[in-house]
Amino acid sequence: MKNHSSRLPAALAALTALALVVTTGHALWRLRQAAELAHESESLQVVPPAFTASLLIVGDSTGVGTGASSPEHSLAGLIAADHPHLRIVNRAEDGACFADVVNQLEQNLQDGRRFDAILLLAGGNDVIRLTNQEVLARQVERAAQLARRQARLVIIMPCGNVGNAPFFFPPLSWWMTGRSKMLHSLVRQAAAENGALYVSLYEDKADDPFAQQPGALNASDGLHPSDAGYQLWYDELNAQAAMGRRLAALRWATH
Repeated sequence: MKNHSSRLPAALAALTALALVVTTGHALWRLRQAAELAHESESLQVVPPAFTASLLIVGDSTGVGTGASSPEHSLAGLIAADHPHLRIVNRAEDGACFADVVNQLEQNLQDGRRFDAILLLAGGNDVIRLTNQEVLARQVERAAQLARRQARLVIIMPCGNVGNAPFFFPPLSWWMTGRSKMLHSLVRQAAAENGALYVSLYEDKADDPFAQQPGALNASDGLHPSDAGYQLWYDELNAQAAMGRRLAALRWATH
């Protein structure tokens, strides 16, 4: 008979943490807000008449643009505005974990569609839903491998420090911070090993603009970015991965 006693502390901790979330009126209100935002969200896709390069977006609600006031204010919308000759296909889905991102990329591979660039946005749901670290490591690695098989340029940008979101309070927020740090470590390693670019949104609370300006950068659910939040993410994409320059280079490379 197997000894399961070593698993009890982790299981009890998980149950305690989840209880802290679901038993408070504030958290329940936040959950309703998140569900409403997800229901209202719509991913932006663009097919210009004479596109010169293509971008595939895969991932979770942040790839969809949940929390933005319109698709035009999502990351896809901001990219489209700056790159009018870019075809954008968006497979991101609300609630997706890295396992779902693997499925999104595998489906795209089965369809036989290649892209000049892939932007991968995921990880927050794995942090919150307590995906096992070893399982998550395999899924992140697989996603990076699949993306590199399908595009010359791959950028992976996991969510920021989930523990800093107004959605969470101590001690749960401390736990989410530790898990967010773990996520970023896994993504950083997988990106380096697969020739992808890693964009870090992780910040300690004292340095995190989302923690310092929660009303401006977070959507009404306290979990997703607002229009201003997505603009900040887009600025980081350009600052850390030179996305604008790289997409422009892809465009000229097709001529």
